[in-house]
Order: sequence, then structure tokens, then C-alpha cells
Amino acid sequence: MDTITPAPADAAGRTAPVVRACGVTRDFGLIKAVDRVDLEIEGGELFGLIGHNGAGKSTLFKMMLGLLPVSEGEILIHDKRVGGRDFRAVRRDIGYLPENVVLYDNLTGLETLRFFARLKHAPGDSCAAALEQVGLAHAGHRPVREYSKGMRQRLGFAQALLGKPRLLFLDEPTNGLDPEAIRAFYATLRALRDDGVTIVLTSHILSEIQERVDRLAIMAAGRIQALGTVQALREQVDLPLNVVVQIHHDQAAAVRALVIPLGVADIPGAEPAGEAGEPGTARLRFACPRPLKMKLLGALANLGEGLIDVTVHEPSLEDVFFGFAD
Repeated sequence: MDTITPAPADAAGRTAPVVRACGVTRDFGLIKAVDRVDLEIEGGELFGLIGHNGAGKSTLFKMMLGLLPVSEGEILIHDKRVGGRDFRAVRRDIGYLPENVVLYDNLTGLETLRFFARLKHAPGDSCAAALEQVGLAHAGHRPVREYSKGMRQRLGFAQALLGKPRLLFLDEPTNGLDPEAIRAFYATLRALRDDGVTIVLTSHILSEIQERVDRLAIMAAGRIQALGTVQALREQVDLPLNVVVQIHHDQAAAVRALVIPLGVADIPGAEPAGEAGEPGTARLRFACPRPLKMKLLGALANLGEGLIDVTVHEPSLEDVFFGFAD
């Protein structure tokens, strides 16, 4: 079977883009589902694609896979045009998990994978290993109709892994998975990425991916609204940091006197520290502009023993997403 040789790295250690979308547009009548998208995804990258329903994520996925033709522009995978004469060899090196997995209920899990292995020209003896990889070895001989939603999702992931693809497209891959299965799923993705596999995924659960992707793109109205690492997007949207200060109950006025002159937003009244806090302590919660972070910490240090703890929370990926959406 033809395989794709990974692109060499440049002098800075970066690899050539595995996926390149150049001015890609997809029309459905008068509706532009994808509108002039330019995007590059590097080799060995875990890349996230997020957006509202209808933002164009799944349409872009299907065009990258050659399941939908582009209306304008072009998509290249390993420098081969998707849908072109040379794309057949590239496609054999791609794994895909659709958002809605459709399986044959009367087949067992193992029979299902053997069916897909024949379609993908993958070795039949790799099916048992794929079941093991997704934690379904114990259920391989059970009919799929007895599988839970999460088990069906893991079986769909197993079929995407058949043939050891070097590029994975995963559309809402954790749909139906419980927390333990989600943790195992991302551990598998990390191992694949460390082995040089390029992974592109979508997810509605932003908290789930914010610490797990290398870079991400935010889509809205068919366009890429923002692109970069989570931290770079946090800085780009310029959202304030969320600060929680735990103090002795009589220090609230002192905190205000130190902090408000810095330009920090108004500080609400102190609140009890709660069951987890020490007796006689309180908490203050407020927003701090990012450029004032170090000045704020320096000022709080002047409280001495009156200060018990300071926690600085970065904006979540959900905050970042809505910051760009607004």
C-alpha cells in the first residue's frame, strides 16, 4: 500500500504544512457554508477547530476529506490537491471519525472492524489490536446493538485508527464518552501525536480541549475568526485575568487601598471564605487587566501576613471564544 513520507522539518524545527486550505469556499445555493478560508496545519500537530453549530466546521472537514467538492479555492494534503488524480494514495493515509457514527447492529465489534479493514485495505489481523487500543477488547465478540453510545463512539474511533493513518480527522470525537473514557481518548491522541501523527478535531466542549490542543482555529459564519495557541488567543482578545485573594477578614479595606490606584476594576465586597477557608478569613474576587498582573502581585505582597493566598485564573477557552464572537 502506498504511504506518505512525513515532511522534513525546517531549520527552526517546524515541519511543512500537512494540510493547506487556500481561499476555500463552499456554497449551498445562496448560503456560504465556508467562506474564503486560508488555513495551514503542521505535521505532528494536535489542532482544534471550534465554533457554533453551523459555523462551517463539518463542511470544511468534508472538503478536506474529498467528500464535498470546493466551490472555490483548493485544499492540499501533503502537497496533493484533494480530489485530484494523486489524492487516492493520500486518502489511504487518512483516518476519519464522523460526528454521527453509523454502524451495523447485527455485526460484532470485531466483525465491524474487519469490514472497515477490507474497505481500507488494512491488515485484517490489526482489528483486535485496534479494539484493545480503544478499550473494547472485552466486547469484541458482542453484537454492536448491545453497545452503549460511548462504546459505539470508541468503536468508531477504532475504525479511524485502522491502517495506522498519519492524518486523523475527528469530528466531535468524545460525544457520548464518560470522563474516564475521555481521559483515555486524549492519552491515545497524545501518544499518536508523539509518534508524528497529525490530528485535527472539533469539539463543542471547550473546557475539554483548552489544555490539550497545540493550536486551534475559531470559526464563525464560515470564516476563520482567530488562529493560534490558546495562550496567544487569550492575549489577542485582551480579556482580564480573574483574581481571587484570600485575606484575614479585616484586610479588605487595605486591599482596596493598594489595588484600586493601579487601575484595577472596582472590587466588590468581601465574601466569607467558606468551608474550605480558615476561620476569620474572607475572599475578594476581581478582574485585573493583563498588563497590571505583576504590579498587582507586588502591591498585594505589601499586605504581609494579612495576605493568605492569591490565585490568578487565565480566561477560559470559552471566555476567549465569546470574546472573539462578540
